[in-house]
Amino acid sequence: MSAVLAGQEPRRRLDGLRGHTVVAKYGGHAMADEALRRAFAEDVVRLRQAGVRMVVVHGGGPQIDAQLDRLGIEPVFVAGLRVTTPETLDVVRMVLAGKVQRELVGLLNAHGPYAVGLTGEDAHTLTVVRRPAHVDGAPVDIGLVGAVAEVNTAVVDLLLANGHIPVVSSVGRGADGQVYNVNADAAAGALAAALGAEALVVLTDVPGLYADWPRRERVLDRLTADQLESLLPALGGGMAPKMESCLLAVRAGVRMARVLDGRAPHALLRGLTAAGRAGGGGTTVLPG
Repeated sequence: MSAVLAGQEPRRRLDGLRGHTVVAKYGGHAMADEALRRAFAEDVVRLRQAGVRMVVVHGGGPQIDAQLDRLGIEPVFVAGLRVTTPETLDVVRMVLAGKVQRELVGLLNAHGPYAVGLTGEDAHTLTVVRRPAHVDGAPVDIGLVGAVAEVNTAVVDLLLANGHIPVVSSVGRGADGQVYNVNADAAAGALAAALGAEALVVLTDVPGLYADWPRRERVLDRLTADQLESLLPALGGGMAPKMESCLLAVRAGVRMARVLDGRAPHALLRGLTAAGRAGGGGTTVLPG
């Protein structure tokens, strides 16, 4: 048994998740470091073996940036969202489904026949509408970027019912047939909401939500959805879409959303077991 689960209390907390769905958003440094990639895969498999219905939604920002750099294309972000031209979208689809997903599925399946990869395009899992970014309250066109308008959980439900781990790449298709880049945090939040998940866990590259952003002196241990909603206008960069996804999820009935520091080995398993469902690192968002 993993050292992360030593002791009776962590095991009891893991038992409390048995039969429930947990959506994990995988990205950031946890995706770029080989040891952290393997630790994440081990955590997901350990949770699956304990009876937790695991779903992984992944981005691939560093890998997309690296491929764009090789092609001589400068990445551009507005309000934490990637400006996506048709050329950039081709790179996004290739990297997410052709590289990042394949590698993660391979790491998971090294432990057994668990993971199945799909994209938001498959079986209309994610139907999206084109979305702008907002800067100082004004909309800014960022190209082929979509907001999730509808989630079809049929394929994900089928995979979960048969003991598999769906690994979902964050692209979707509009009603017009156009494919769009979807922020992975937003995709994870929408999928957690549609699945009625027990928890949404978002791995990131900071310890949690800072109490007085952009100052980095204190991390909020927990807050309610109402408190988070009041803080959202002051958030910037990549933290804004992460916290928006947490808010969407708990408003839709997900019992808990957690933002955890993915730079720490076994952050996922620790966040759901040894550290408890609230407190012990990261930021927990609860209904209310």
